Amino acid sequence: MSVSETPQPGRASIGRFEFVALMAMLVATVAFSIDAMLPALPRIGAELTPDAVNRAQLVVASFLLGLGCGTFFTGPLSDSFGRKPVILAGAAVYITGALMAMIAPSLELIVAARILQGLGAAAARIVALAIIRDLYAGREMARLISFVMMVFTLVPAIAPLAGSGVIALTGWRGIFGIFILFTICTTLWMLLRLAEPLPAERRRPFRPRARWSAVKEVLSYRTVRLSIAVQILCFTTLFSSISSIQQIFSATFDRTDDFPYWFFVIALLAGTGSFVNAALVMRLGMRRLVSFALISQACFTTITLTLFLIGLPPGIDFAVYVAWQTTVFFQAALTLGNLNALAMEPLGHIAGMAASVIASIGTVGSVILTVPVGLAFNGTPLPLFTGVLACVLGGTLLMRKLEKIEHRDG
Repeated sequence: MSVSETPQPGRASIGRFEFVALMAMLVATVAFSIDAMLPALPRIGAELTPDAVNRAQLVVASFLLGLGCGTFFTGPLSDSFGRKPVILAGAAVYITGALMAMIAPSLELIVAARILQGLGAAAARIVALAIIRDLYAGREMARLISFVMMVFTLVPAIAPLAGSGVIALTGWRGIFGIFILFTICTTLWMLLRLAEPLPAERRRPFRPRARWSAVKEVLSYRTVRLSIAVQILCFTTLFSSISSIQQIFSATFDRTDDFPYWFFVIALLAGTGSFVNAALVMRLGMRRLVSFALISQACFTTITLTLFLIGLPPGIDFAVYVAWQTTVFFQAALTLGNLNALAMEPLGHIAGMAASVIASIGTVGSVILTVPVGLAFNGTPLPLFTGVLACVLGGTLLMRKLEKIEHRDG
């Protein structure tokens, strides 16, 4: 069955396989923009901020900050002006940021350019999911999103390999050229092959007051506030480990050249977490699964931190770190989607705006916590272990509080 076979106005004659691939590539803009950048961080630090190489991690955090801010607006803008125009505008902003970063003479200007890139990438991330919602509903929509996520999981695995290859050929500034090429290709693909999914008669005016009202309503529910707070902490564990992983491989274990291959293995292993979550969530429920994942991560991190404090033989310490890093990525698969669903439970009447508000607050809040954890790097993974342990313990306590409130209200 092709996409055009469903009676929906404005659809292109595009096969389902191609549609899934296109949506996956649009969503993957975010992961590619983060993970392909990781092999460049040591070189950026050495060249632009040699006296404080940890500051190179801001290249990742600044992108996430722009992404979180852009997430707040791109969904509603696409409801008003159409899906394709907003993706096109986002691509233009993203490419402008990449060009600025490519020629930036200082870290501060790269950070500013990466914020701009994040703002642009938010359009591809959010609007692609809105397109799927426009064209499909119910179980068929869930099935297609699952296929999109399956394709999407391959991008984080191969992105550092692609990034390291580009660096070897062109230097670290060439990474931004690849970002530009990737976005041009996906945008042209969309423009040529997919008709506008949201006809003019189904569009809604963009009302800033409605955005503010949505924020106030989202934050008026105590259970939603707690779910967002736990989501912020879980995002922090993920973003902190991503920001620090290249430095740990390089400075702690002297495995700079091996990093892309190990990242590929870690990402593939952790990618099975989505399948585990799908298999268990109906049986255990979202709250229980999130609590179990956080408690398990607290145990793993406590054991790992203790072993590193005691001291491990060379080689064994690296194996323990790789195993721990895999559990962090795996934990993200068991928590982030479920926490988003928990936050959305009482907000079905404003689902689109609520999803945008929740994603924006969760991303920006986690960036605020991620930056100090990354900058605390001292040549060992100990600051990262400590930061992650604090986050998962805090998340566990908040989940217990959430469960008590729901049990009392129920």
